[in-house]
Amino acid sequence: MLNVFSKVFGTRNDRIVNKYRKRANEITLLEKRYQELSDDELKSEFNKLKTSVQNKEKSLDDVLNESFAITREASKRVLNMRPYDVQLIGAMVLNDGRIAEMKTGEGKTLVGSIAVCLNALTGKGVHVVTVNDYLASRDANELKPLYEFLGFSVGALTDSIRDDKERREQYNCDITYATNSSLGFDYLRDNMVYDLKDKVQRGHNFVIVDEVDSILIDEARTPLIISGPTNHKNSNYVKANEIALKLVRGEMIEPKNPADKPITTGDFIVDEKNRSVVLTEQGHEQAELLFGVENLYSIENAMLSHSLDQALKANYIFQKDVDYVVKDDQIIIVDEFTGRLSEGRRFSEGLHQALEAKEKVAIQDESQTLADTTYQNYFRMYEKLSGMTGTAQTEATEFAQIYNLDVVSIPTNLKVQRVDRSDLIYKTEREKFEAVCKKIKEYHEKGQPVLVGTASIEKSEQLHKILAEKKIPHTVLNAKQHEKEGKIIADAGQKGAVTIATNMAGRGVDIKLTQEILALGGLAIIGTERHESRRIDNQLRGRSGRQGDVGESQFYLSLEDNLLRIFGSDKIKRIMERLGIKDGEYIESKMVTRAVENAQKKVESMHFESRKHLLEYDDVANEQRKVIYAFRNDLLKEDYNIGSKIDENRVDYVQNLLSHANIFQGMSEEEFNYKEIVAKFKEELHFIIEEKDIKSEDYDSLENRLITILKDVYEQKMSVVDTKQRSEIERILYLQILDNAWREHLYSMDTLKTGIGLRGYNQKDPLVEYKKESYNMFVELVSNIKLEIIKILFAVQLQSKEDKEKEQEALNRMKASMEKATEHQTTNKAREAVLNSDKKIARNDPCPCGSGLKYKQCCGKSGPKIGLAAGN
Repeated sequence: MLNVFSKVFGTRNDRIVNKYRKRANEITLLEKRYQELSDDELKSEFNKLKTSVQNKEKSLDDVLNESFAITREASKRVLNMRPYDVQLIGAMVLNDGRIAEMKTGEGKTLVGSIAVCLNALTGKGVHVVTVNDYLASRDANELKPLYEFLGFSVGALTDSIRDDKERREQYNCDITYATNSSLGFDYLRDNMVYDLKDKVQRGHNFVIVDEVDSILIDEARTPLIISGPTNHKNSNYVKANEIALKLVRGEMIEPKNPADKPITTGDFIVDEKNRSVVLTEQGHEQAELLFGVENLYSIENAMLSHSLDQALKANYIFQKDVDYVVKDDQIIIVDEFTGRLSEGRRFSEGLHQALEAKEKVAIQDESQTLADTTYQNYFRMYEKLSGMTGTAQTEATEFAQIYNLDVVSIPTNLKVQRVDRSDLIYKTEREKFEAVCKKIKEYHEKGQPVLVGTASIEKSEQLHKILAEKKIPHTVLNAKQHEKEGKIIADAGQKGAVTIATNMAGRGVDIKLTQEILALGGLAIIGTERHESRRIDNQLRGRSGRQGDVGESQFYLSLEDNLLRIFGSDKIKRIMERLGIKDGEYIESKMVTRAVENAQKKVESMHFESRKHLLEYDDVANEQRKVIYAFRNDLLKEDYNIGSKIDENRVDYVQNLLSHANIFQGMSEEEFNYKEIVAKFKEELHFIIEEKDIKSEDYDSLENRLITILKDVYEQKMSVVDTKQRSEIERILYLQILDNAWREHLYSMDTLKTGIGLRGYNQKDPLVEYKKESYNMFVELVSNIKLEIIKILFAVQLQSKEDKEKEQEALNRMKASMEKATEHQTTNKAREAVLNSDKKIARNDPCPCGSGLKYKQCCGKSGPKIGLAAGN
């Protein structure tokens, strides 16, 4: 029924596109008007739009038609490219905060520029996000002439720009191109600065995420973390690795009777589907014996069991040259979706150290989270978020649920001519690779270029070895050659070219074909196995058949491929056995291709749940992060009334003190525990007070009395500095206390998250438990910060300006006198005499050495006080 309805009335996507198409026709009608204008007149028209938008006379929607028409005309004149109507439709989709799904070669870069120019009219800044530095620089440089023609400044942020001033300049441009990691880490760093002027970002207005599926889906499982050294050390990784290798791998045997429990063998079971390792009862006993402990899961041995879990994962789940590579005595993560090396990133929770122990490289210290967020929560901060990619429909549900983003498929400018053949499935990997090499040889001899996709570095190097033996010239692009990826992909369309690419690295780079190549059949795509995500397969296919070009694609699979082996091989294996498939033979069937797609859907669903799970936990932390960062930003503002905040905290301190002394509202004066108050003042504030000074008739009087005493003493202490200096001291100290407390809180949250899953065994929802406990921890954090600032401000010692000047004068005199040798010797002797003297000298008396300084500032000085806020 749904199909019939769609055929008669069109799909929802068709109806959305038709609405945009009508507006694209209106824009095309304006084309003649702007064609007749000179360059200066065209610029003037665009400036009028800018003025009307910034003066709030017109909205972006009011000026959309004119802005798009002028941008199209400017593009023709400056870039020699006239955007097609479908590109205008794509730009409208972006402007509406949606995802534009456009096939490879449809000119997404130009589509983005049209929406960028419209949104840059506000003057609030537009960010365009790309997957790597090369694309950020390339796109910014290619489109710069267009943007500058229309009066906009353009910036490009790359990792090579380290200077904060230069980064700030890039952000202050009307349009900034950057990678997702640059933006995310700059946001975290901005929330660690001690002065508003040190921030580099200026806000989060409108963002277009290029290759939006790669950034918001594939990379969303990896949180952004700024870490530093921690005091929480753990040196058990080498020992845990040795024990992991001594334990025996077992299996889980399903019982014939469903009512019976499964039987486990060996010391541990590897669950490849969920990428986890579980110790058996026998394994627990063996591990305890090898570690030499009575109970592996007691509190004092918690880190041992954690180290062993990570060591088992490192040895039996994570594979070298698939999940990571060893380079320069370091473990470097391989991005599972792009095949690129993720320099600087480390696996969390001790897994990276476990891999270092496994590969016998230097084990780096564990680090502590100083600031963190996820791409989901970072990009949801923008007032308007949009994206573009060639493959988004398979993840449309996730985009809608997580980001509230609608996916709109834009029709191609010309009909797709590529032929997508059914998958060929072989029994073994060896047979599959032989068939792949045979097909590559055919294409190469014919002169038709072929792009071969592999799922890992390991497989690309395996194929490279076979092709080298057969003397077939080829180029390999994987994480180990990622520096040259743009050039390698651009050359993949040359006559007879054979290019092997891991997970279709090099996205965003066009493979251009000559007429001769098109006559040979265009670019041929060979997939050597199906990826866990259908999108990655579609991206590989999409490299061929751009802008109506001819091309072909086919995937070669085997029952030994990870996807089929773990998720879907039984059904396919039975079919192959029934058909009596022999060595070297394959099956090609739409039913089998559907079975493979079902296996992919299973994995995609698992990954979606994983990302959703990560987000659910990070949403809890994000609410806390927003509160802390908002307060932190307030502290950085010069007009923030910090004195009022400290008064408020002083009241909280006194109320907390009375509560700890078991003094409550309604108690009689005889029951008040004055001794406890006096003791607490001495212990926490280093402040001596007598009981008689705080005697009060009732609770309110006592509370007010204590608040007044603390305020008077504090005001007297602060009277030696002017108002501006006082605010600065209070602000800096508050920021330091806030940052230290927040870091410790993040460490506690990480620890809580690591073990919270065990609550499931007690029939409790781990997420609910996490929300409850993290809320209590946050309440305690806020309370501790308030109490700590009062303690620190009471402990701080200040110097008056006059004392400081006198001390400096005396020091200058002393320096002058020391230049004379005789006086120098005399001073030394005098100093020696003073130090050896048994006579007690008061700290404020003139120093007997004759320096002119007080004794406490000269020979009796234990160490210099530094700055206005020198501590005790």
